[in-house]
Amino acid sequence: MIPSRRSFLMGAAALSAAVVTPDAVRAAQAMSAPDWGLATADVEADIAPRAMRLVAGRAPDGLSGDLFRNGPAKFRRPGRSAGHWFDGDGLVRRFRIGGGEAQLSARFVDTPKRRQEERLGAMVMPGFGTTSDPRAEIGSPDDASAANTSVIMAGDRLWALWEAGSPMAMDPETLATEGFVTLRPDLRAMPFLAHPRIEPDGRIWNLGMSGQRAIVWRLAASGDLEAAEVIDLPRASYVHDFTATDRHLVIVLQPWVHARQTFPLSQAFEWRPQDGTQVLVIDKADLSRRRVFDLPAFGFFHLGDAWSDGADIRFDVCAHADMSFAARGATEVLDGVPLTGQPAHLALATLRADGSAELQTTAVSAEFPKSDPRRAGLRRHLSFHVTGETPETPFAQAIGVTDWRTGQTRAFDFGRGHVVDEPIFAPKPGSASEADGWLVGPSLNLRDRVTELHVLDVARIEEGPVATWRADVALPAAFHGMWRQT
Repeated sequence: MIPSRRSFLMGAAALSAAVVTPDAVRAAQAMSAPDWGLATADVEADIAPRAMRLVAGRAPDGLSGDLFRNGPAKFRRPGRSAGHWFDGDGLVRRFRIGGGEAQLSARFVDTPKRRQEERLGAMVMPGFGTTSDPRAEIGSPDDASAANTSVIMAGDRLWALWEAGSPMAMDPETLATEGFVTLRPDLRAMPFLAHPRIEPDGRIWNLGMSGQRAIVWRLAASGDLEAAEVIDLPRASYVHDFTATDRHLVIVLQPWVHARQTFPLSQAFEWRPQDGTQVLVIDKADLSRRRVFDLPAFGFFHLGDAWSDGADIRFDVCAHADMSFAARGATEVLDGVPLTGQPAHLALATLRADGSAELQTTAVSAEFPKSDPRRAGLRRHLSFHVTGETPETPFAQAIGVTDWRTGQTRAFDFGRGHVVDEPIFAPKPGSASEADGWLVGPSLNLRDRVTELHVLDVARIEEGPVATWRADVALPAAFHGMWRQT
């Protein structure tokens, strides 16, 4: 059984049903609250391709493609369970839209980790917040890979990404696992972050983190390696994501710093707000050319695409007050414990040519900032993100569009009974404007216990979905994805 706030309160309400007290009334009200435990529930098997039922609106003309998403979906086994939300086995989902219809399929990434743990009936591999079990057989970081964080297309293959090891190649049509990608024999099993930055022409930039050093990967659109170079960093910060303009790599070094050699990894970092946040800017054409900017202390997981505004550099970030969610909150979510911390808020960082820097934080709660991929690294004004998270609602329930020219955010709220995944931009055929497209993404309908797929028009986001399809299964919350136009 997956513990949840709902099941606990239902039991408490039943015990006190004979006496009508204020506490009993509050408990009765809570009985109708969403079952947040569904967002981290286990999926026991692959999901064969199946049609989704159109329940509202109609598919927009010209929308045709695949939405690929990745996220953890198996956390518990009889002999031992994962200790952190980030450590579940990766389940790659494909939502196919075409001809006015939608289809869902999903397959677990067939990693050495998953095969070994299925054989043992226990989660034994170390992870971000899970300690290693003596039964774990580990020959390289790839043996511990959950391949559970993101996906990209590299040439004609789909890569499932983790942040501490190699990409895992998959067939984008069948979602069959093909094996780890070795970019160069001497770089086998090197770290490769789950958040590459992809230029409009398809070139891929990425980092692999190792304490106070990083490997900078540069790949062709085909996935073939063009260059790999190791660089030194000013500090050994936790780096889950970085960003880039057309000319620069932008590495944000938050004051959550690797302070001790211990496992799990989440316990090896220490929050040092007195050190502030540093931003390292590196010239793509010459990695030895760099500048460091200083910003106030903030924690983060995710950044938006950066762009140049004259001689200045700007990027959006979902800024946390600290990194307590990574250290403790994600374990509490997995255990069904209600969160008490504050959500991240959308902010805009400006790095000026004179060496000064500024962080402008908004009142908008936000995560998973995205933009039109055709403008990656180029001047833009829109950010797409999830929103609506509060201490009482541990997952986002709305999708927002923030316009940095006006400072205004427009949003559609699906309501407290939905957990909304990261929205992905799909351009309208023949369009060039970043406002002329759709946001495509699923939500987990907690009340009806099903997964839904929504399409919203960027220009009229507040009007809600123009089309919604419903599956006959419920999949847990995912992390990241991509849209492939067909």
